Amino acid sequence: MDGGLGRLEWALRESWGADTCSPDDLARAGWSPANPSWGQCDVTALVVHDLLGGELMCGEVYAANGEQQGFHWWNRLPGGREIDLTRDQFRAGQVVTEGVTVPRPVGRPLRRAAEYTLLRGRVRARLGR
Repeated sequence: MDGGLGRLEWALRESWGADTCSPDDLARAGWSPANPSWGQCDVTALVVHDLLGGELMCGEVYAANGEQQGFHWWNRLPGGREIDLTRDQFRAGQVVTEGVTVPRPVGRPLRRAAEYTLLRGRVRARLGR
């Protein structure tokens, strides 16, 4: 990863917490500093999109037993490179399907607005923006 992207990843990893984790994932498995990216994908992808632009990507997540567990979000940068800063959260044999481009939520309340706003503020502070 280049220096700018590495710094952004550092700022995100330092900013994640139980209070920015998806409530669904908190209920499913809790949150722990041992797996800090757990439940952080959608808000992380939005913060990366804020700072770097590009496209939002989304795929379905399936448990090892084939049961759908939800969705996983990541980014495609303006040059076409895909980055997934929360991929390491999947440690129990989950499978993520190929992603599709999804529009950024606009003109309606963001489902996880509080978590997104908190994460965005922490990341910007760490980056000095």
